[in-house]
Amino acid sequence: MGGVDSFLAARNLLFELRNDYEAAYERFRWPELDEFNWATDYFDSLADQIGDRIALHVVEEDGSSQALSYAEMTARSNQVANYLRELGIGRGDRMLVVLGNQVALWETFLAAMKVGAVIIPATTLLAPTDLKDRLERGQVRVVVAAASQAAKFEGLADGVIKVAVGDPGDPVPGGWRAYGEYASAPTSFSPDGPTKANDPLLLYFTSGTTALPKLVEHTHASYPVGHLTTMYWIGLMPGDVHLNLSSPGWAKHAWSNIFAPFNAEATSLVFNYERFSASALFKVLSDFSVTTFCAPPTVWRMMIQADLSQAHTSLRELVSAGEPLNPEVIEQVRRQWGITVRDGYGQTETTLQIGNSPGQLVKPGSMGRPMPGYRIELVDPQTNELVEEGEIAIVLEDRPMALMTGYRDDPSLTDQAMRGGYYHTGDVASKDSDGYLTYVGRADDVFKASDYRISPFELESILVEHEAVAEAAVVPSPDPVRLSVPKAYIALASGWQPDETTARAIFAHVASSMAPFKRVRRIEFYDLPKTISGKIRRVELRKREEVLHPSDSPLGKAEGEWWESDFPDLRQTST
Repeated sequence: MGGVDSFLAARNLLFELRNDYEAAYERFRWPELDEFNWATDYFDSLADQIGDRIALHVVEEDGSSQALSYAEMTARSNQVANYLRELGIGRGDRMLVVLGNQVALWETFLAAMKVGAVIIPATTLLAPTDLKDRLERGQVRVVVAAASQAAKFEGLADGVIKVAVGDPGDPVPGGWRAYGEYASAPTSFSPDGPTKANDPLLLYFTSGTTALPKLVEHTHASYPVGHLTTMYWIGLMPGDVHLNLSSPGWAKHAWSNIFAPFNAEATSLVFNYERFSASALFKVLSDFSVTTFCAPPTVWRMMIQADLSQAHTSLRELVSAGEPLNPEVIEQVRRQWGITVRDGYGQTETTLQIGNSPGQLVKPGSMGRPMPGYRIELVDPQTNELVEEGEIAIVLEDRPMALMTGYRDDPSLTDQAMRGGYYHTGDVASKDSDGYLTYVGRADDVFKASDYRISPFELESILVEHEAVAEAAVVPSPDPVRLSVPKAYIALASGWQPDETTARAIFAHVASSMAPFKRVRRIEFYDLPKTISGKIRRVELRKREEVLHPSDSPLGKAEGEWWESDFPDLRQTST
């Protein structure tokens, strides 16, 4: 069976068994692939069959929109691929993509796959220091970025081909090529040869606790094909209109805005907005006949504060991912809409590993059961013994196609993650007698704030650059909307006082040095607790935050605590 046929057989089985988890888990097998290019072998052939169906529909806050069919997406991505080839971009070349939710993002992804380039997705929220790290460690050959991002690259990208995506007629930044030049390229594309399924396709920078972001490598099989599990969890079917609220540059965007909906022959609907409005979202859900909807818990919590009954929708499936969703939120949505929001779990290193699939019993607080194609155990992270509450670990004897190749250029880190016959996720869960898994927490210090993964190490490294900061420890501080926000406990350098002037100086440094999504929002001057060997005990600080800001009480400022909102003149756009 050929690569595409094998892929389609595996996909169609999941369609057939979409409401029968036990049968799907028992019968599903990853396709055996040698040569496979999802863009040319699958997407383009799909466009030959359902060319008129809308593939991508981008809706703006002002009500304007742009829709492209599968046939149009194929033709335009072929033009971009030919344009990239003209620029000298080919197999293995690293491409940094810094775009918002704009059509060019999808065109560029498909085009990069077609020429064999390795995509490094990046959010537009990144600061120049973040981009410098990605350019250097990512060994970037070409940058495709929104024209509004060009200034961030000044002095950083010498020798790199730079392509700016702007509006027609807008001036092109100096030293950049205009993305619109692709329009004169042919609409047909011929690959320069076959693509190996295990050729690298994606490099994601993802945060760790004690080092710079890791480089997660995925292949032409692991993400395009691996997201069959994400498709299955969402419950996507041909002809669906799927809306996922996620920012470009993060893995979840590729999960649910590119691979899962297109694997299902569905429409990927995108809604761009500056500030969240429940009523505006409800209107989009209704006006565009959305059938499947995915949103992070932060959005679900804001939605239930509005009147859900005002939304008149065609929704069939609702899902949530990024962090555990509170049972009371699920119940409120079920009471108003008659649909159960189904939780799921995965990582940048994988696709959807664990979830509540369609038609199954959803247990309050549980993130569900292992997805077809994943064999998962809970282990003691030190001994690898099986336990009822322990680290979520993927069995490598039955290695899922969707698991990353490894951490690029860091074999020791890869070996550590893959030790003892398991891929160790670093997350802890408990398991009940029915095999349902409930998330407990991180095994290390990484935490989520507004659904973004935050590495304390990165933030602490920036904080100590300020002359007032001798040491810093960043922990999550409970927040009713964002779930948590980064808070820094700071030990001051000699000569600095724990007062408003010092707090202002540190927040000014934070505002100029940190991307908004990971900015420290609260600080407290404090004598940092340490182990006998001198390591900061963040666990004590996390517990202290739970006491200072209990989740069941109105949010209030603790004594001696300074908030970003105390200095409104320093604030930038929040996320």
